[in-house]
Amino acid sequence: MRKRIGMILGLFLLAMAFLTGCGGNSSAGSSGASSGSGSAAAANGAEPSGNLTIRMLNVGQGDAILIQTAEQTVLIDTSDLDEQEKLRNELKKAGVKKIDKLILTHPHADHIGGVEGVVLKDYEVGAVYDDGMPSNSKIYIRYMKLLKQKNIAHQGLKAGDTLDFGNGVTFKVFAPSAELVEKGTTKGYKHDPNNESVVGRLTFGAFSMMFTGDAELMKRRVS
Repeated sequence: MRKRIGMILGLFLLAMAFLTGCGGNSSAGSSGASSGSGSAAAANGAEPSGNLTIRMLNVGQGDAILIQTAEQTVLIDTSDLDEQEKLRNELKKAGVKKIDKLILTHPHADHIGGVEGVVLKDYEVGAVYDDGMPSNSKIYIRYMKLLKQKNIAHQGLKAGDTLDFGNGVTFKVFAPSAELVEKGTTKGYKHDPNNESVVGRLTFGAFSMMFTGDAELMKRRVS
């Protein structure tokens, strides 16, 4: 079966595999996640098909990665507060009309800065995924209120979950662990947002790519 992967990656591919933590100490998920190691596509015997496009959006400070299959549009992180207009322009250039899945790796402003003023304001969003742990960040609090107002599905991700991006494209979650999420939802727990990042591996046939948020420590072996 013919497969073509359109990507604007360049040297960013290596950077995404070995991202270091972001600076600063500020702190701020149609649900498709299935628990366990299997994915919806794999369970149904779906073969990879069509095109996969991955774009590292040019948003200045912060992260915003756009993933497009023939079936879904997925956005991982939303850049910084000061870069919202850049995010808006990049999404328009990519022809985005709807965001099926929004994944927010952790609640630092340079990853969730555009969620309120751009993504939830300008687009219909199918579901939002994050690390499943609360934050006292004003941005985080505001976007959680917006999710309730707009009745948008929200789910915290943990190791073992798998998201189906359509066309045989899957996203297997390796972090945070269920144990960390349990600790992180305990009152008084001291959070380390970088190392609570959602970490996952996208797979499309023989192609795979890691998305690490700002995780600095990976104690779990990725296999």
